Amino acid sequence: MNLRLQNKAALVLAGSKGLGRAIATELAREGANVIIASRDEEQLEKTAGEIRKETGGGDVQYALCDLTQAEDIKAAVQKTVDQYGSVDVLINNSGGPKAGGFEDVNADDWQHAYELNLLSYVRATEAVLPYMKKHQNGRIVNITSSSIKQALDGMVLSNTFRAGVLGLTKSLSSEYAGDNIFVNTVGPGRIATDRVASLDELKANKQGKDVAAVRKESEDNIPAGRYGNPEEFAKTVTFLASGANSYVTGEALLVDGGLVKAL
Repeated sequence: MNLRLQNKAALVLAGSKGLGRAIATELAREGANVIIASRDEEQLEKTAGEIRKETGGGDVQYALCDLTQAEDIKAAVQKTVDQYGSVDVLINNSGGPKAGGFEDVNADDWQHAYELNLLSYVRATEAVLPYMKKHQNGRIVNITSSSIKQALDGMVLSNTFRAGVLGLTKSLSSEYAGDNIFVNTVGPGRIATDRVASLDELKANKQGKDVAAVRKESEDNIPAGRYGNPEEFAKTVTFLASGANSYVTGEALLVDGGLVKAL
């Protein structure tokens, strides 16, 4: 399938590691020119070089960006425009919020999660929309969590703000489909990233179990019988971000191996 991403300009937030890195790699492999953004310049430089070597596809550059800072997000969008002339693809992505139940988090935790996991998506979308509207073309994919379909125990911040992203997605998809701007949400289940490993370790410590035992319990609850790979998740996102996606917008899709049973 021709995904029609050749020479398209893509901005991937939180793109230096984990799911963001995997998505940036797939986009570059399909010929897109990619800007990856995060706070760690050393990691960004390393990741950009690795992706260029791995893919031999589109150009890969980086922008230093704290996703809780509005001016940083605007600057990352502007760098993408300066480098490639526009922004055709926006991947809204962020690190996961603090784990814990309602009594485990405080006012600062709520504010930080709001800024990182919801407001950053609003700000980035606001910054790219003028360019997408001008060209009557754009794809925005919001990376969230399986909590958009089924609340996760001990993850009150994720349950709250990921649901907000889902509402944002629905609103944007309705308002901008006529401009050929498609907006979708993709939630990962148990994908083998550092984030999931840290959550498994936290659970193991709380329950006094071995981490391997906790992972085995999780895998036993997944119909596919294993954790997913970041590359598997990234392929789904890349299709939704591509020109080959000509009629899917406003959707909330899980990549979870069948884990979530909710309709």
